[in-house]
Amino acid sequence: MLGLALLGLTALLDHGEGATSCLSQQLRMRGDYVLGGLFPLGSAEGTGLGDRLQPNTTVCTRFSSLGLLWALAVKMAVEEINNGSALLPGLHLGYDLLDTCSEPMVAMKPSLMFMAKAGSCSIAAYCNYTQYQPRVLAVIGPHSSELALVTGKFFSFFLVPQVSYGASTDRLSNREIFPSFFRTVPSDRVQVAAMVELLQELGWNWVAAVGSDDEYGRQGLSLFSGLANARGICIAHEGLVPLPPGSLRLGALQGLLRQVNQSSVQVVVLFSSAHVARTLFSYSIRCKLSPKVWVASEAWLTSDLVMTLPGMPGVGTVLGFLQQGAPMPEFPSYVRTRLALAADPAFCASLDAEQPGLEEHVVGPRCPQCDHVTLENLSAGLLHHQTFAAYAAVYGVAQALHNTLRCNASGCPRREPVRPWQLLENMYNVSFRARGLALQFDTSGNVNVDYDLKLWVWQDPTPELRTVGTFKGRLELWRSQMCWHTPGKQQPVSQCSRQCKEGQVRRVKGFHSCCYDCVDCKAGSYQRNPDDLLCTQCDQDQWSPDRSTRCFPRKPMFLAWGEPAVLLLLALLALALGLALAALGLFLWHSDSPLVQASGGPRACFGLACLGLVCLSVLLFPGQPGPASCLAQQPLFHLPLTGCLSTLFLQAAEIFVGSELPPSWAEKMRGRLRGPWAWLVVLLAMLAEAAWCAWYLVAFPPEVVTDWQVLPTEALVHCHVHSWISFGLVHATNAMLAFLCFLGTFLVQSRPGHYNGARGLTFAMLAYFITWISFVPLFANVHVAYQPAVQMGAILLCALGILATFHLPKCYLLLQRPELNTPEFFLEDNARAQGSSWGQGRGESGQKQVTPDPVTSPQ
Repeated sequence: MLGLALLGLTALLDHGEGATSCLSQQLRMRGDYVLGGLFPLGSAEGTGLGDRLQPNTTVCTRFSSLGLLWALAVKMAVEEINNGSALLPGLHLGYDLLDTCSEPMVAMKPSLMFMAKAGSCSIAAYCNYTQYQPRVLAVIGPHSSELALVTGKFFSFFLVPQVSYGASTDRLSNREIFPSFFRTVPSDRVQVAAMVELLQELGWNWVAAVGSDDEYGRQGLSLFSGLANARGICIAHEGLVPLPPGSLRLGALQGLLRQVNQSSVQVVVLFSSAHVARTLFSYSIRCKLSPKVWVASEAWLTSDLVMTLPGMPGVGTVLGFLQQGAPMPEFPSYVRTRLALAADPAFCASLDAEQPGLEEHVVGPRCPQCDHVTLENLSAGLLHHQTFAAYAAVYGVAQALHNTLRCNASGCPRREPVRPWQLLENMYNVSFRARGLALQFDTSGNVNVDYDLKLWVWQDPTPELRTVGTFKGRLELWRSQMCWHTPGKQQPVSQCSRQCKEGQVRRVKGFHSCCYDCVDCKAGSYQRNPDDLLCTQCDQDQWSPDRSTRCFPRKPMFLAWGEPAVLLLLALLALALGLALAALGLFLWHSDSPLVQASGGPRACFGLACLGLVCLSVLLFPGQPGPASCLAQQPLFHLPLTGCLSTLFLQAAEIFVGSELPPSWAEKMRGRLRGPWAWLVVLLAMLAEAAWCAWYLVAFPPEVVTDWQVLPTEALVHCHVHSWISFGLVHATNAMLAFLCFLGTFLVQSRPGHYNGARGLTFAMLAYFITWISFVPLFANVHVAYQPAVQMGAILLCALGILATFHLPKCYLLLQRPELNTPEFFLEDNARAQGSSWGQGRGESGQKQVTPDPVTSPQ
């Protein structure tokens, strides 16, 4: 073993001095089942494919070290399976790895070779290819979406399984067009979702999006634009980098770069191949584009073409997503061993003996540059992330073949050959392991691979890829590991407009939803979501202040018992009721006195009792309104007031009759105004008022309503009046009684030496009219929440006015001037019985004259 190692080392050293090797011959091996491979071993760049006039052979001139490493990874996987017993025991896999030159038209020739009938170089035309056995059972590759879209349709016609290790365009997930396509890399849709979530997490909603003008770039840019717009991210500038770089459309690229440089965009998403990314950065460095944050697609994130470009450290911050894979620590050693063996003439001679008849005359030289490669040429890509994807593709096919052949630990019972379409049946949803990592093809042919978020951290001459997060369906950022190109290493801000504050919505200006003015939500509305364009109105049972993010429930509001205004009115009620009850008690105590008899006797007591009920009716207004209190408010106020005013009307009628009618008529009318007839008048007046109240309650019944709009933060509960005309008509009876009282007493001439009852009635009616006339404009203009308090105040002032002007002066005489409580001073009819007139009786009488009190007699 030691001698063999020394021999290999010596051969490798000799090979490094410029000797040729047979590495290209190692790209083919016979087996029971052969896997085809499509790899970018070279490049057709500069060969003038567009200028061809004949379909002759294309020679790939430029060497691709990554393509060779991916091919060696497939070779390594096949050898591991053949040397182990876990998969396909007793069987031997082979491989045939050919060059695509990274060109679709070049890739078609090896694809045709793979589909040639086993043992020949031709494809026969059949009506039914069910029994057709091509040279290969499955195909590994190609590496790019541009090529896979061409080869995928071709292999899908024959239902030959094809597993790509790099083609990520989402179009390849379409099972209608590509039923036999699989891949060991995620679809671009997953990568785009990770990019959009990264932009959202970092608060970048104003970005530029650039893609290469090929299938990979156009499809990726389309996916990103659709998902970004759906997530509220605005694309300020969008464009494609033309291919080839010398195209006349290059002016459009320069214009795009100038727009990005002059705008407030700080983040650029670049979905392109490595060659196009190098072209773009070359022009951006030449145009002195200000540093930006570049969100890279996986195709160029790890490319040496871009990393080694002069001036790249000045472009800003570069970060992007890289698929996770299992480590392959043995792979560098394996590559060194393959190179060492390729330099061994004895080993090369054995390959010539084992594998004669290579089809170079059909497909051209397999990889002429591979025979001159050195370890130094390959060292940069030994740990490339896509190497594992090529390696895992072999294990996916091997596991499906293992299942198709029904293999177990002892062997594979099925002996008849497996055709590609039979293998395809077992490829769907197959689970397999590669380097301990569990993978599975889903129904669309994709695998469940997670992403690492990588950040370029410059360490001369190339950047280090630092892991700063992961994406496993959801993004996880490690912010402490992130660093930025900005002064102070602060995270860049890329927004068209500042974030609105809480309680503000966006008023979009222009065509982009990310450019907006912040507008405050007014009272009664709120901001439901941070990205709302309109304020949401609160429900009617809710309220909100200005710039609110939620609504609050409205509290019921009514004239509460504890409010200061109500307490003041209750104190006024106590005063009025106390005075009414005191006057009533005083009248009852002196019921036989001339003063009480002159005031109507029992009718006066009835009037005072009604006045007390009027005062008590105000207790129906405070507190939460209910149906019963709303219906009872007006009747229980008006009916007692009618009873009070009807007694005053009778007294006014007596005064009017005694002073304005002839004595003979006056005596007759007085008899009618006293006794049962007087009570009949009171009854009729109250019945009339009762009729008005009944009509009011039946035709326009007041009801309890909740007004949600009249108060800003509360719901007003009040008694709603349906008709203000009917409300006014309920006052008609009382107003008419008061008016008649006023007319009957206003023009009555007072007689010296006697009590002037007309004056008290006149002022009582004036108090009534002043109170209720003032009530109308005040009630109409005051806030509806305080209308019950206005009614309470009007009722109590009306009652106090009647008490103060009519009843309290009489109480004063009863208590303070009892010497005036005589029939001569109050009973006018008795005085008339003693003489022809009050004036003559005073003039002829020799009795002592009583001087009227200035309080009770007119001046």
